[in-house]
Amino acid sequence: MAAKKTADKKPAAKKSAPKNSAFTQEFEPTPELAALVGSKPLPRTQAIKKLWEYFKKNKLNEGQVINMDDKMKAVYGTKKARKMGKNQVAVGANQIFMTEVSEAFKHLKK
Repeated sequence: MAAKKTADKKPAAKKSAPKNSAFTQEFEPTPELAALVGSKPLPRTQAIKKLWEYFKKNKLNEGQVINMDDKMKAVYGTKKARKMGKNQVAVGANQIFMTEVSEAFKHLKK
């Protein structure tokens, strides 16, 4: 019988996102947004994560709707009552839809 040869292969290196990709680029939050997510520069993905932590901590999330407190009104402004979706979920002036959370990006500056 012939002996099996073992290949001396190096494990494949994990590919990571480039340092300057859009996901890792850090932005400085405006004072309004800093009240919600902190004042340190952070990428957009972390800004959304911290916003959701804020919503959950303050119990602002009700299904597809997020109730706005005073700090959030500074970021999202006041909105008119509106409806969205097939089921016509109604939202008041002091609420936003979950899909509107990313509007906070306008409060991130390079």
